[in-house]
Amino acid sequence: MSVTKEQIAEVVANFKTTEKDNGGSAAAQVAGLTLRIRNLTEHMKANHKDKHSKRGLLLMVNRRKKLLAYIKKNDVAEYEELIKKLGLRK
Repeated sequence: MSVTKEQIAEVVANFKTTEKDNGGSAAAQVAGLTLRIRNLTEHMKANHKDKHSKRGLLLMVNRRKKLLAYIKKNDVAEYEELIKKLGLRK
């Protein structure tokens, strides 16, 4: 089962930084990526030979890692709050 646009929009709405934010802020992007990563991780557990999906998963994980590094560099308090909300490790 893939992640729908509605699910991503709901997650982005929870993590948006301003009223006009439509998912462009780093925190909203990280939240959306986390949702997609968790979904694809479940897919990979059942289909471990799916190399194309594995590559996509690695790309998403690395993009999220870069965004988290950006947030941490600019605002450590926001970073701590974000990883706590999403249940990520440091």
